[in-house]
Amino acid sequence: MSDIKVTPLTAGDLVDRAVRFYRKFFWTFVLIAAPPILAGTVISLLWTILGRHLFVLSGDTLSLENTIYYAFIWLGTIVIWLVETIATLIVMGGASRNFVRHLLFGEAITFGETYRNVGKRFFSLLLAATLITFVLGTMGVTVFYFGVVITFVVVMGVVYALSAVPILAIIVSIIAGAAVTFGTVWLFFLAASRLAYVPQVIMVEGQGVFAAIGRSATLAKGNVRLLIVLFVFTLVATYSALALLYVPLAWYASANGVQLMVFDADLTPAWYEIASNLIWQISLILLSPVWMVGLCLLYVDGRIRNEGYDIELMAAARLGDMPIVPDTYLNPLHPALSMSDAAPSAKAVERRSTTTTLGLRDD
Repeated sequence: MSDIKVTPLTAGDLVDRAVRFYRKFFWTFVLIAAPPILAGTVISLLWTILGRHLFVLSGDTLSLENTIYYAFIWLGTIVIWLVETIATLIVMGGASRNFVRHLLFGEAITFGETYRNVGKRFFSLLLAATLITFVLGTMGVTVFYFGVVITFVVVMGVVYALSAVPILAIIVSIIAGAAVTFGTVWLFFLAASRLAYVPQVIMVEGQGVFAAIGRSATLAKGNVRLLIVLFVFTLVATYSALALLYVPLAWYASANGVQLMVFDADLTPAWYEIASNLIWQISLILLSPVWMVGLCLLYVDGRIRNEGYDIELMAAARLGDMPIVPDTYLNPLHPALSMSDAAPSAKAVERRSTTTTLGLRDD
């Protein structure tokens, strides 16, 4: 077994363990996260350069040419971002199996093993990642706009009802707006959590896409708060990294006469747009592993809380894979690790062959 202690997580434990895993396997995680994001970066840069060559920009921000240019750039950015997200989710699925093998057999988390795992279930992961991206994207936009409208209506209602006492109206409207906003965020993550573990279920348990969706929904019960904590931590870390990288760029651009707070493409040099894009992509490469590790930890935590997964991991490490039962039997148990992968390491096999259930050596 790995020396990492497998126990139910609190919010603090989740952040702490995610950061510790990130520090321990920093360069490995960066290499794992880099390929899809680097590919998206290259395509994004080429798209920006293509836009600069296709459209002749003018000093009039509202001109037809500038409007088409902005539409062209934003459309490409959205499509590239969606494809990057799908690719990143696929890689997360491959890494999850490597992660559980690390817990189970103490094996190192490696770039090669992660991408071999991806290759074995690529089409299942592709379908799952595409469904997750479009469902959560559509849901996010819908919930966001409904949340904005409801917040506006509630705040205006409070202000109107308490207009005779302005100070009280301000305080109550702020509290009411914050409550509606929190409820909206909770509602989104309640729905999003049901799809959070689909790639992990596919890779670790060997299930199909639609079976994995049902399984993920079952495991996600009670983990909404932890998912929100992980999201907030990753968001803060991402924007902190962006600030550290954007500030020197902004200083350099300002020193060279670039007007930063304008939306005129003719006044914004191509090198500044490209540099800004690169900084965003670099921050994703550095921070997406935190999200990847966090989701793997939450998946393991869900199985620990619901199924005693820590006991299953110890049993699998000592006794090997769960016996195969005939197809006519409905097996209520899920294996600690699906047998669709290669055999465990020689070290793990040797350990199992020389130890009994109680930990006594066979002579």
